[in-house]
Amino acid sequence: MITKERKSEIVKEYGRKENDTGSPEVQIALLTERINYLTDHFREQPKDFHSRRGLLKLVGQRRNFLRYLKLKDQNRFSEITQRLGIRAR
Repeated sequence: MITKERKSEIVKEYGRKENDTGSPEVQIALLTERINYLTDHFREQPKDFHSRRGLLKLVGQRRNFLRYLKLKDQNRFSEITQRLGIRAR
């Protein structure tokens, strides 16, 4: 899981201002961190189907945030996808 220190680093790095935890960029970055953690977990535990369902829910949440950001501000959308290395349509 994400440690408290790592979470605060992500908030500082992707937040639009100090202690910004609600902006789409921060939420997308936090979801991406959790998705990456679970992806590594499945390399070691390929039969963990219960956690796989949680992973799919996280991917869906991130997709919704990305869709919102793309409609709201195309520049911020392209910036966050490049910084995180996400392939987005």
